[in-house]
Amino acid sequence: MEWIVRKTDQDLAGPGPNYFSDVEENVWVDGEGRLHLKIRQVGGKWQCSGVSLRRSLGYGKYIFYLASDLTDLDPNVVAGLFTYMNDNEEIDIEFSQWGDPQNINAQFAVQPSYIDGNKVRFDIMPRDNNLSTHFFDWKPNNIKFGSYHGHSLEPKPDDLINSWLYNGENIPPDSNERLKINLWLFRGAAPKDMQEAELIIERVEIH
Repeated sequence: MEWIVRKTDQDLAGPGPNYFSDVEENVWVDGEGRLHLKIRQVGGKWQCSGVSLRRSLGYGKYIFYLASDLTDLDPNVVAGLFTYMNDNEEIDIEFSQWGDPQNINAQFAVQPSYIDGNKVRFDIMPRDNNLSTHFFDWKPNNIKFGSYHGHSLEPKPDDLINSWLYNGENIPPDSNERLKINLWLFRGAAPKDMQEAELIIERVEIH
């Protein structure tokens, strides 16, 4: 897969708004082939990161194998796995407490997410390792979502985090959308702990 790394130079941009940087300290692939996205403070500014697949792949099962502790993200940090055409044609798996440490920390959503039935929120609890698998299976008539502990599409019952079948009226059409992954700050606010944040993606599969 060929990805485009997001860069906003000195301009703020959504989501957030935030600054997005394409320098190697923000976005890189390590020796094991894992993709790293970071939020870093540089010159007094917090720089976020994001990548976008160069071409549209349309309907299919999008699977993300993560190697990060999603329960340890700062409340202001948002990690997103999603397809995007526009604000009303978007499928999301997001990990965040949306600025409130008391919030649960994950959600599946189909935009517009403010419509009743277009979003389900759930909690990811800590495990001994940081491995988790997340997917959405996008079809013309429904979208199936799932999150599991470990790296498997056939998890043991106690590895299931959450699953959801969406068959509402806002399933995006197969058009010219792009698969995206990003790590950003809610409302552009600095992390509450003032520490850098990192998301590690071991691999992405699309079937």
